[in-house]
Amino acid sequence: MPVFADDHVIAPARVIPRSCEVLVIGAGPSGSAAAYWLAEAGFDVVVVEKKHFPRAKTCGDGLTPRSVRQLEDMGLADDLSRYHRFEGLRALAYGRELLLRWPRHPDFGDYGYIITRADLDALVARRAEKVGATLLEGCEAIGPLGAEARAGGRAEGAVVTEHGSEVSHEIAARVVIVADGSNSRFGRALGATRDRAVPQGLAIRGYYSSPRHNESWIESHLDLRDESGSVIPGYGWVFPLGDGRVNVGIGILSTFERWKEMNTTRLLQCFVERAPSSWCLGPESALGEPTGGRLPMGLSVGPRQGPDYLLVGDAGGSINPFNGEGIAYGYETGRIAASFAAEAVLANDNRVLAGYDAKLAENYGLYFKTASAFMGVMGRPDVMRALVSTGMYSRTLMEWLLRIMSNLLRTDEIGPAELAYGAISRLVRSAG
Repeated sequence: MPVFADDHVIAPARVIPRSCEVLVIGAGPSGSAAAYWLAEAGFDVVVVEKKHFPRAKTCGDGLTPRSVRQLEDMGLADDLSRYHRFEGLRALAYGRELLLRWPRHPDFGDYGYIITRADLDALVARRAEKVGATLLEGCEAIGPLGAEARAGGRAEGAVVTEHGSEVSHEIAARVVIVADGSNSRFGRALGATRDRAVPQGLAIRGYYSSPRHNESWIESHLDLRDESGSVIPGYGWVFPLGDGRVNVGIGILSTFERWKEMNTTRLLQCFVERAPSSWCLGPESALGEPTGGRLPMGLSVGPRQGPDYLLVGDAGGSINPFNGEGIAYGYETGRIAASFAAEAVLANDNRVLAGYDAKLAENYGLYFKTASAFMGVMGRPDVMRALVSTGMYSRTLMEWLLRIMSNLLRTDEIGPAELAYGAISRLVRSAG
């Protein structure tokens, strides 16, 4: 209980556990999902989160049907219903517009939601806490306990410091799940690096007030242009939040030969200036400064497993190269990692963890490899222009692209998918 001194309430000192079965580094989508599934199954799991909730994250804030499925599986359907729902994608390019509904799929719904990461991450972290996870907010894992971790040894747990304190704590763990994001400090301490041959994305977003904040479609502009009016490989988006705000951003590819020269802040300004006037976007409607970052895609970060640790979400580069979506794959890889961690603890044998990477390859390997190759070609403005301008005249083609790029193909569509992958591969070879 709190005690009183000089009419002020003094909160009791927080107890930092000295050990646990599974230690999760980071309480974003992948970390909180891993913690939820472990705690729900009765395991002793501790989550270390550097910030306090709610805390903002740079993101488009859009939840596709893949994300929604994972959140509903965690018992959050009623919570999601309080947020802004959307039915599909409005694609615009070269003076044309197409409304594309989410494809029907037996494993996923045909709707999505727009939720700020400040709200979303707190929602999932609290859900994990409610089922038994210990959540340590304002605590940073500054490195693994294992002295030889960088050389491929064991993590053994983490050294943790509390915000505002120089005192460090050691938390030992049977298994460590690394979920501290795209610039994973903990992952780098374990020797993880990004494969620079795999494309990465660059994105920036800001919030604006808009009279169209309650639209039931997210909007994607596929003819992103720079100050001179030249088409840039990438896209711009306007995602309505339903609360008076819209999330506006742009994303470009590292396969674009001039990507290092691009000023993403200025590119966002150009997009805002060219956006349909009905959105009423401009300096006067901006709600703060935009923020951005780099996106490691296509499982480009590794190794993603070690003797007693697994990397999940953005820390393992599990972002879809086709569209830059990371939230769904954060939830999914967190869930997969939780299943391997649970089995390792139950069997008292961490060799079980060796199957994690093979499972990721089974689930995402061909898809991400194809997507990365496709993005390599799409980094050429002439190819991007040709594909998009042609696609905007074919609803069927654009509907197939939405299925493929959002990873929502049904099992009975594998044949057509293989044909699509083959066409992409031929495009890659011809462009090379």
